[in-house]
Amino acid sequence: LHAEPSTTAPQNFGRRASQRSGAGGSRNSSDSSDAGERSNSLVDSTVRIDVEILDKLMNLVGELVLSRNQIVQFSNSFQDAAMIAASQRLNLITTELQESVMKTRMQPIRNAWSKLPRVVRDLSASCGKRVEVRMKGAETELDKTILEAIKDPLTHIVRNCVDHGIESPETREANGKSPEGTLCLRAFHEGGQVNIEISDDGAGINLDRVRAKAVEKGVITAEQAAAMSDREATNLILLPGFSTAQKVTNVSGRGVGMDVVKTNIERIGGNLEINSAYGEGTTLRIKIPLTLAIVPALIVKTGGDQYAIPQVSLLELVRLDGTRAKDDIHFIHDAPVYRLRGNLLPLVYLDEQLELREPRLRQICDETINIVVLQAEDRQFGLVVDGITDTQEIVVKPLGRRLKGISTFAGSTIMGDGSVALILDVIGLAQKANVLTERRDQTLRGQSSDAAAERLSALQSLLVVDPGDGSRVAMPLSTVSRLEEFLTTDIERSGHFEVVQYRGHIMPLVRLGSGGMASYDQVEERLPVVVYGSDKKSVGIVVGRIVDIVQHDLSQDDGDAALPGRHVIQGRVTELIDLEQLVRSVCPSIFEHSAA
Repeated sequence: LHAEPSTTAPQNFGRRASQRSGAGGSRNSSDSSDAGERSNSLVDSTVRIDVEILDKLMNLVGELVLSRNQIVQFSNSFQDAAMIAASQRLNLITTELQESVMKTRMQPIRNAWSKLPRVVRDLSASCGKRVEVRMKGAETELDKTILEAIKDPLTHIVRNCVDHGIESPETREANGKSPEGTLCLRAFHEGGQVNIEISDDGAGINLDRVRAKAVEKGVITAEQAAAMSDREATNLILLPGFSTAQKVTNVSGRGVGMDVVKTNIERIGGNLEINSAYGEGTTLRIKIPLTLAIVPALIVKTGGDQYAIPQVSLLELVRLDGTRAKDDIHFIHDAPVYRLRGNLLPLVYLDEQLELREPRLRQICDETINIVVLQAEDRQFGLVVDGITDTQEIVVKPLGRRLKGISTFAGSTIMGDGSVALILDVIGLAQKANVLTERRDQTLRGQSSDAAAERLSALQSLLVVDPGDGSRVAMPLSTVSRLEEFLTTDIERSGHFEVVQYRGHIMPLVRLGSGGMASYDQVEERLPVVVYGSDKKSVGIVVGRIVDIVQHDLSQDDGDAALPGRHVIQGRVTELIDLEQLVRSVCPSIFEHSAA
């Protein structure tokens, strides 16, 4: 280990002090001594470590996560309170250790941005343009491996913005703009991902020229160009060999670049989105994961095997019983679709894509269907699986040499029981199922009705539960943080509260049926709990059973004025409750702490 001085420490302070003389010499010597002590303390607080050691630590933490998953899975099958408590403690320590080790690999994105101002300065000078670079969120951190992988794509995007986007000073002034263009780089964390935005206030993308160039190159027909949406036309610039440049220069016009940028970003699990307004500017948004080593995933079952789906692509889960499946799933040109909140969602059966069974031809069996709603680039589709197991943090392992050419899989992982599960590549799966094709999107758009779009604005997502007495209670899904299950052995008593240890803090429990604390004589072996609030300020609402998540128009007057707050949902009278008001009446201290 080699000591590395901090950049904030005073440099050559002693030499400057020795050059001073006179009455202040003694004081300067004292100042020099104090500064030296501060410098030494800063030196002692930092060390330089070989990257190989960090990589080895990360691999060991990955193996520890696998062992943790195995122990937690086995402990759940035992009714031993000591075993369960020990596994929970191991789970907490492993999570904290994993986060700490991952922080050692994190670097600020300014390390990838540091060379971009010079690139812009040199390129703008050669093009005769004036460009100002602005950076926001340069302190945003991401994994070192991902940071290295995005340097080249970022450089190419910035060069494109200066060469294609920003106009010359004369053109900008003629259009009423400032002669100096602006290129803004912004980074921030959102939803467990790093978001990077590169925007300019230049000319934007001329979509008419893009469509004409695509027709000229034979990429699309004139009829397809006329029916193509602006978003689809914008995405044409991501095709290999496509360029609208008037002339070939040493910067652009060769048709090599944006397709490579898109491929490199998708290779690390990210996606690229382009939004442009002609005459106003262009914004490119890149979403990439924080790390590639350990990722949260949804575990599903199909054909007797387990598969992992990265949660970064997961939107929601839908479960349909046999009757609802027959009513809500339709076929358009032999392609199954599901109407989700007024929009037609293309369905992809995982067992068919893996060739585990023959394709279904307009046949929906009388069975429960599990739909995993996924996001692939800017499209959504539903992946139909046999069952949904759990959510886990998985350690990503590379595929073997013989499997690397299969676009459906992104890697593999070892499950808690020692079995191997393949990690699905959502974009590759969507491409294989032709979900990303324009023809299918146009067909679905043509089948969508205006009435469904109008109903969409009035619908609200509701979580319907049974408090335990056979009645129905609904609550806005937007107020629900998570749905959990706890064993009765996990519940402890603290004063007047029933509490449970949850995510590193103590969470009070409230029984919905009685409006008070949970009691042991009425609970089941496993307690369904609706979690309200953030992790450190949350309350668990104990219910008898989770019934369903439904869409309902609350503006309809379903009941009598004598029974306000009641609605008819799925043919049952259902009481609509306000979770915040319920929690405030039982645990007002949560809101007092928040206000403080």
